[in-house]
Amino acid sequence: MTEMTSTERVMTVLRRGEPDRLPHFEWIIDQKVRHALCPGASTEEFTVRMGLDAMLTAPDFNTVQIAPRRFKNEWGIVVEKGEEQHSTVVQTVIQTLEDFEAYQAPDAFAPHRFASLKKLVTRYKGKYALGVHLNDVLSIPRNLMGFQELMMAFCTEPELVAKLVKMSVDLNIQLAGEAARHGADFVFTGDDYASCQAPFMSPATFRELLYPGLQRVVKGFHDHGMPVIKHTDGNIMPLMEMLLEVGFDCLDPIDPLGGMDLAFMKRTFGGAFALKGNVNCATTLVNGTAEEVVRETLGVIQAAAAGGGLIVSSSNSIHSSVSPLNYLAMLSTIKAYGRYPIKLDFDASGAGEAFS
Repeated sequence: MTEMTSTERVMTVLRRGEPDRLPHFEWIIDQKVRHALCPGASTEEFTVRMGLDAMLTAPDFNTVQIAPRRFKNEWGIVVEKGEEQHSTVVQTVIQTLEDFEAYQAPDAFAPHRFASLKKLVTRYKGKYALGVHLNDVLSIPRNLMGFQELMMAFCTEPELVAKLVKMSVDLNIQLAGEAARHGADFVFTGDDYASCQAPFMSPATFRELLYPGLQRVVKGFHDHGMPVIKHTDGNIMPLMEMLLEVGFDCLDPIDPLGGMDLAFMKRTFGGAFALKGNVNCATTLVNGTAEEVVRETLGVIQAAAAGGGLIVSSSNSIHSSVSPLNYLAMLSTIKAYGRYPIKLDFDASGAGEAFS
């Protein structure tokens, strides 16, 4: 098969096709891991030097530092930066319908909104798949209210939840249109729906309050010409019928901690979704041996690579506790065994010795 560009490779997989080789990219690669493997490298430089397949960005929302490690963003939310690259919400802005009515969401069309995307398009369009992190129906309401308060509102203030979901959907469809206009190739949404045990709400509540907005926002992304990778941790099996109906192009990460089984997902839903994942970043990539990493990575390939439609990655992200050598072992295994036609009867005996 002719060598594909990274853009062609990722987009082929998102159409559930078979590329020249398995693509790989991560939502987050922590600075500690990046710098251990490529000293001083930014995420962009690391992607190029390590041969990953996607450049990822997000809308640019201005922030103002208000205390050590604390920042207030354009949403009015205060976040705190910890050891990991993502931030934690520590102060919210909406608790009541009156708060919502007085609230003004950020402008999707602000001139600075996609400055980061524009730079990536100038440098890498057509070479790397360009993904933009947007939201669908849960993360923005959660950040504006707080998780516990939002969960309570599902029972006590469904009208407020419905208004928050509509605001999130409307804004993200606008953002998707701008991202597409500026050259993005795909959307990924990170709104988690579940814990390791079960979804955060009953399927009936999900269908009533979240599903209509989810249908509309995914259709909006598709109307702007962009496939959608849906990230959600946890056990999402009780929601699978609705996720199928909505029409996501790819599911990530088929969370092993949530009891999700990649081989079952491939057999059962491989015709409907591409799959992304799912080498365990809570255990194997943190404290496993290199050989264990190789074996688990080969297991992911064996479970879901046949016929295409697979992006091999961690089960969430390459966070600060991931062993840099274990990440390198996973990446090297993908490159060594991930070219189509893929040999499925791997023998991983001793395969990790070079990384020990």
